[in-house]
Amino acid sequence: MKVTVFGIGYVGLVQAAVMAEVGHDVVCIDIDQNKVDRLKEGHIPIYEPGLTPLVKSNYEAGRVDFTTDAARGIEHGEVIFIAVGTPPDEDGSADLKYVLAVAETIATHMQSHKIVINKSTVPVGTADKVKAKVAKTLADLGKSVTYDVVSNPEFLKEGAAVNDCMRPDRIILGTDSETAEKKLRELYSPFNRNHDKIIVMDIRSAELTKYAANCMLATKISFMNEMANLAEVFGADIENVRRGIGSDPRIGYQFIYPGCGYGGSCFPKDVQALARSATAAGYTARVLEAVEEVNYAQKEKLFEYISRHFSGDLKGKTVALWGLSFKPNTDDMREASSRVLMEKLWAAGASVKAYDPEAMEETQRIYGSRNDLALMGTKEAALENADFLVICTEWQAFRAPDFELIKQKLTMPLLFDGRNLFEPKLMMEYGLHYYAIGRGLSVKEH
Repeated sequence: MKVTVFGIGYVGLVQAAVMAEVGHDVVCIDIDQNKVDRLKEGHIPIYEPGLTPLVKSNYEAGRVDFTTDAARGIEHGEVIFIAVGTPPDEDGSADLKYVLAVAETIATHMQSHKIVINKSTVPVGTADKVKAKVAKTLADLGKSVTYDVVSNPEFLKEGAAVNDCMRPDRIILGTDSETAEKKLRELYSPFNRNHDKIIVMDIRSAELTKYAANCMLATKISFMNEMANLAEVFGADIENVRRGIGSDPRIGYQFIYPGCGYGGSCFPKDVQALARSATAAGYTARVLEAVEEVNYAQKEKLFEYISRHFSGDLKGKTVALWGLSFKPNTDDMREASSRVLMEKLWAAGASVKAYDPEAMEETQRIYGSRNDLALMGTKEAALENADFLVICTEWQAFRAPDFELIKQKLTMPLLFDGRNLFEPKLMMEYGLHYYAIGRGLSVKEH
């Protein structure tokens, strides 16, 4: 099938590459000429395991192309994905200006029936706004062309997006059009062979399903962080609690790992956006507001530990920091806990020597050159002449380090672990003073 994707960001590029891989003919549209040119040269703008070879091989085979020519893309695609960004507005609600701009562009250039798919994460009611924008634009131009608007939310995990797209758990189609449903069943048939993963529903339910999924996962994380804070108060070990409740099949082990807060492009934005949408509709989403509040506070947890340990005096301290991305297997630093920590350390007069397997370039882009930030080539180099170590991201490379080397390199045998990677008893055996999240070692005791 002929497919067009507007927006060569995280969702759009992965979706396009996977669609091309199974044989569809895909054209990607973006307003950034530099991004288009670099993609054609084989430079992928994001780090995602497996994505680079997928894009390169399908571009070379002619199954996917990149252009800024919107008219060409609209003429090409019988199915058109809108996968542009929906950044938070000033009040936290999702900003739909890019989505609606694409809708207007599609209507301006379309000459035949199109199926317009909202792939971006958008508030409930967005499909109605897209329909209205297309209808008004067509009317203003005096054009009479038929179209369908479908909600088809993505469920991709950064770090596993290619696999999630190639082997989806479910494919949600929000549509009231039999024609659109039939065409999209054909589009997704290569991903639907093992068993029927397609769930068809009304458009507004599909839009809410995406938000509900992310908000449920964010709620589990904030709940466990709340329990970790209680474990500290009561002198319990949250890891024992986690194993105890995770063994209940009604709860399960996924997304109940306490830590220094969630980040990324989805959870913070989507929890906030759904809460603001609820407020606009006259409803107070108390659980969502609490999830957001707990997460905001949790991102300050590591700094609280550090500040208490040093009685608030961090001037002149050098901090080794392992992990900058918001999670492993990505270079994404949007809403990352590391950013909150670094900025608080700098404000307190400390300097940071940081290492991350993939997010160093992104860190440089965000913060530029500054005297209190050194980006190191290895995790061991970050330890040199540092006073203590902090871990923010649970990369595999950090899970089994040389503890003797850590102790030898640091001026203080001190480790703050924001992801609970190690056992406190083992750290004691190595002679390391160890702080973790909710492990029963109250900072007040030290």
